[in-house]
Amino acid sequence: MDPRLVLAVMAGKASAFLIRRLGRGGGTAAPGVVASTIDPAVLDKLARQVDGGCVVVAGTNGKTTTSRMLAGILTQSGRRVIHNRSGSNLVRGITAAFAEQSTVTGRPRGDVAVIESDEAAFPEVVRRTRPRLVLLLNLFRDQLDRYGELDTIAARWGETLRSLPPDATVVVNADDPALATLTEGLTAARRTFGLTDGRYQLDDLPHAADAAVCRRCGAPLRYERLFLSHLGDYACDACGYQRPALDVAARDVQLCGLEGLALTLHTADGPIAVSAGVPGLYNAYNALAAAAAALTLGVRPEAVTEGLARFRSAFGRIERVTYRGRKLVIVLVKNPVGFNEVLRMLEMGGAAPTLILINDLDADGRDVSWLWDVDAERLLDVPVPLYTGGIRGDDMALRLKYAGIPEERLVPLGDLPDALDSFVDDLPADGTGFILPTYTAMLRLRELLAARGVVQAFWEE
Repeated sequence: MDPRLVLAVMAGKASAFLIRRLGRGGGTAAPGVVASTIDPAVLDKLARQVDGGCVVVAGTNGKTTTSRMLAGILTQSGRRVIHNRSGSNLVRGITAAFAEQSTVTGRPRGDVAVIESDEAAFPEVVRRTRPRLVLLLNLFRDQLDRYGELDTIAARWGETLRSLPPDATVVVNADDPALATLTEGLTAARRTFGLTDGRYQLDDLPHAADAAVCRRCGAPLRYERLFLSHLGDYACDACGYQRPALDVAARDVQLCGLEGLALTLHTADGPIAVSAGVPGLYNAYNALAAAAAALTLGVRPEAVTEGLARFRSAFGRIERVTYRGRKLVIVLVKNPVGFNEVLRMLEMGGAAPTLILINDLDADGRDVSWLWDVDAERLLDVPVPLYTGGIRGDDMALRLKYAGIPEERLVPLGDLPDALDSFVDDLPADGTGFILPTYTAMLRLRELLAARGVVQAFWEE
């Protein structure tokens, strides 16, 4: 027994209990700070004791959904999973999750860990948890004031990935040219996944795409199929580089409006039909990623199918709630690519009055100029009222005005909670409305709904 570790875990548990008991939040991060103050190596020590190893999930978009999908699949297969389910994905949040899910003697209560990691924290998370498997989803532009340009993150990730030992495995979305290039020639094993179904294609690279050129020679990439932002089947005519062969490929993709999706996974061992109760092509990628990682970990196909079928969206990610007789669908938006995909989903899934809540706090990114990279012009053909609110709601209203949205369709509102109440008042009885918040606006919105008995606090789900 390690007395220092025991004391750190007990202090982390006690601080989480006090924070929640006093109504000061979910205790999803501060307990990690407390535990690490007592034993700076608490995360390292706990992660090392997980018999089945750790899985680190990283990417700009989809981390929370994909890690929850993977944790659900592993649970369905009979594993006991340690998971930072609340989405607190900095080192302190991951440490807090491990402390909470360990015994008071410092033993993790699980045989495998699924760890969602922030992009900037990824190098330290990998160094400290020594993952058995790293799952890489995508690299998009996000919070430039915090992360820097995309190449900055890619360089840091590349150094980290090259440090992985031979017994580790990297499962990577090969439809992302940046990630495909970044994971070439590693000491660790590499397995790839991607789409081959051309049913839902883009005609051209969107304005917010970040990988228009070959990372080997700098020449423009040519896309045979383009699925989402810069994700697709690509080739460079100048140097011959092309998308790697796929170990797990998704075909026969069916997007069923806002109700869900279905697809067929093609593997070396045969096809696997899966479905999930979340909409949108970006969630097809999330389901594909989770399935590819699970299969790499040796999970049976039946558990993959059942685990995804049982999945329900995480808080704020296509979350459906009923409030005052109205149905609200809450969809997080946090960068141009994600916002554009939500707009694409709304176009395909049916129009409804929409409230867009924009904040500019630290967790959102202080610079809201990214709103001008959103293809807001897509809303011209969606004939519904558009409401704006949040700390920077006026910036969103201005972006919509410059997109050509008629003034009679624009309804600027104030900050929460007034914006929520005014929006709901305008919805017809039994009507439906979409709410698109940035991260801190989403947390504040759910805090209000939890106080009114509509949802549980996110750390309780």
